[in-house]
Amino acid sequence: MSELVEEWTSFLPDLLQGLDISVEVTLLSLAIGIPCGLVLAVLVSSSSRLAKGAGLLIVEFGRGAPALVLLQLVYFGLPTTGLLLSSFVSAIAALAWNTAAYTSEIIRAGLDAVPFGQREAATAIGLNPLDALRFVLVPQGLRMAIPALVGFSIQIFQATSLCFTIALPELLSRSYGIGSQTFHYFSVLLLAGLIYAAICIPASILMKRLEHAIGHYAT
Repeated sequence: MSELVEEWTSFLPDLLQGLDISVEVTLLSLAIGIPCGLVLAVLVSSSSRLAKGAGLLIVEFGRGAPALVLLQLVYFGLPTTGLLLSSFVSAIAALAWNTAAYTSEIIRAGLDAVPFGQREAATAIGLNPLDALRFVLVPQGLRMAIPALVGFSIQIFQATSLCFTIALPELLSRSYGIGSQTFHYFSVLLLAGLIYAAICIPASILMKRLEHAIGHYAT
């Protein structure tokens, strides 16, 4: 046991550097993807066939293609078109696309859950459709979507482990690097798993508390 602790102590600084990159990719992907998801949710709900079709195309491809495929497409595919992106930017672009596609459905469900009376009230006080969306539907819809968005954020953090396939030195990539140098794959990957769990488990508990709080508020 003491040998394992000593190994973990020596591995930890390098793994924390990888964790820092994983967290940065997660936060930037969410910061870009969630607003884009809101836009896509509005497009898909639009009465315009062109807007709805364009939104559905982006959403269905982003949801239908695995995150790993999106990562490979952006990092290895785009250079063939003349657009070369770093592994860090590629990871953010791919995961933001994935985030936008999935959160658009989460947000759309939240918007649809707003009572119809709220829409009628917005029309009755003279709000145009855009103002009704901005001041009535979006604030209430996003509040109801928060628990699901937190849950999806956990998934995106876990999905950053796929970025080792595009040479991004995130947490899992650092673990493999240490393992290839020391041949202590079990101990370093176990430590990496514990780091992921130390973040994901509290976040999952937070998600459940948010669901309870929002459900209590709604009643």
